[in-house]
Amino acid sequence: MAEAMVEGGMRGAATKGGAGPSPGVLEQLSAVADAVLYEGYLLYPYRRSSAKNRVRWQFGVLFPRDWVEADGPVAPGVSGSADSWYQQTECLLRVQQPVSARLRVRVRYLQMQRKQVEEAGQGPVESLRTGDGTVHLTFDEALPRECEAEVPLDELLRGARTVAVGAAAGEDIEPLPDGAGRVVRTREEIRAETTVTAERLSDDLCRVRVRTTNTAPAPPPRTARDEALRRALIATHTLLGGDGVEFVSLIDPPTDLEAPARACRNEFTFPVLGGEAGDTGHVVLSAPIILPDHPQIAPESPGDLHDAAEIDEILTLRTMLLTDEEKREARATDPRAAAILDRVDTMPQEVFERLHGAVRSLTPVAPTAPADRPAWWQEGADHGLSPSTDTVLVDGVPLAGGSRVRLRPRRRGADAQDMFLAGRTAEVAAVFHDVDGSVHLAVTLDDDPAAELNNWYGRFHYFRPDELEPLEPAGSRDEPPAPAPAAAPARHTTDSETPAAEAE
Repeated sequence: MAEAMVEGGMRGAATKGGAGPSPGVLEQLSAVADAVLYEGYLLYPYRRSSAKNRVRWQFGVLFPRDWVEADGPVAPGVSGSADSWYQQTECLLRVQQPVSARLRVRVRYLQMQRKQVEEAGQGPVESLRTGDGTVHLTFDEALPRECEAEVPLDELLRGARTVAVGAAAGEDIEPLPDGAGRVVRTREEIRAETTVTAERLSDDLCRVRVRTTNTAPAPPPRTARDEALRRALIATHTLLGGDGVEFVSLIDPPTDLEAPARACRNEFTFPVLGGEAGDTGHVVLSAPIILPDHPQIAPESPGDLHDAAEIDEILTLRTMLLTDEEKREARATDPRAAAILDRVDTMPQEVFERLHGAVRSLTPVAPTAPADRPAWWQEGADHGLSPSTDTVLVDGVPLAGGSRVRLRPRRRGADAQDMFLAGRTAEVAAVFHDVDGSVHLAVTLDDDPAAELNNWYGRFHYFRPDELEPLEPAGSRDEPPAPAPAAAPARHTTDSETPAAEAE
């Protein structure tokens, strides 16, 4: 099994013919993989003194087993925000070229590095200002590590392969100007291994498992987390590619592969297809942060801010407004923070303007309103509309306020929170006509203890007609339904899907 360790970004593997990753695909995916690698590495305002930068390394952290299980076994789940001692990826692949099919696996993570500032004649200190005015701070850094393995699929089907993916200990010393002191960077050894196995499910279908474990001896059970991190793999994630194989989406598998897709067990990570949307599955990113298939970095983003949950424009504006003293501290905290400040301070106006937003696609919408109805922004556009009494036909059943339904969120494009409501029963409160011509029904859950209060507030869950299953025709119950609240015609907000707007 081929193995290589590098201390940098992703390296693309050469394609050896046949179906496999095309040149540049792995490099395109590396931008997303790097965003995963450094997510949360250092957060705005990028200063050591900031409280949020005192508790770090929250995703894909693999500790020595005895330390992380000192208070009991870890609970497996796909979320990589939980500390663990292992990470397991399972995915499906179709075999397109049985004789020459090969699998490539890349394991990537960060190795923590302790940066200690030492003053001449004084020893270790928390900070030191040298004669040129530069401030040096003691702080924890991290180095990227990457290990790649390649093996013929036939060999994996005959037996598992294990490869070491650890990193050596080390120490680097940087003298400071004029003999003021030095900066000592130290790293402890990382011991870890990755085991790759394959199981044939049918002539052209296999299940592949990649399991990475921390095999280092554990520090004492009550060792602080910050100290235990020195032996941990941080932001661990896996890239899979190959020749003569095609990976299957676990998010949206073909109908005939739904059962084997559900049987895949992913623990502390989840695999998604890489490349451009519409590409066949020649590469997979298994990350501790759950992503959609074909994740992409927005082309408008000029660089990583280490906080993908925030908006680039907002973070850029906030960083611009840091005081000079705050910027000096941020620069002294970490080289990556200094790079962010340099990029923000020198950002051209046209680059900054692109951060304001972008429209990815425009789809023409056929008007559903009668030709004689005014446009939605014109006076009289809402004449004749009554959310509390309007009806919409679903499976031949007219649904209106008071109708009872079962929730069937669509599999693709549904709000993530709506998926938790699948199969629950609810009562329709109102029918809303959106300005784009679509229709949404506001519902309250039957088993929601706060249903009456939410109805009074006008706070609903919203679903499209094709996401509802009628349980009975509107108005068929013995008692008429209560009228919708007076505020119903106005736009409501909810934690679930909310219509773009409604005609009042």
